[in-house]
Amino acid sequence: QVQLVESGGGLVQPGGSLRLSCAASGSIFSIYKMGWYRQAPGKERELVATLSTRGYANYADSVKGRFTISRDNAKNTVDLQMNSLKPEDTAVYYCYAQQAVGRAPVPWGQGTQVAVSS
Repeated sequence: QVQLVESGGGLVQPGGSLRLSCAASGSIFSIYKMGWYRQAPGKERELVATLSTRGYANYADSVKGRFTISRDNAKNTVDLQMNSLKPEDTAVYYCYAQQAVGRAPVPWGQGTQVAVSS
């Protein structure tokens, strides 16, 4: 069983920055894809960004140019650098991990709250 633990959320003013981190632990042989999803109040969970072990990154259009995803494959960690934050980025951010192509993702962690407000 793989566990995901997120950290780094908080309250920030519009235009500010935050860095989220996620660490995967447990029975890990390898993790093909890691990334981030978010869920705002009253909305469905949505993709923010993912990054494969081969370096292929996928970003939601709403965060392109503002967010940067990075990962340490050896440590099974993934970070999300968020710049130029907007109120609409307010959400609970969840770490995502998929161990192999075609496999279901590992269970979500508890998430970390990001609030963008003046």
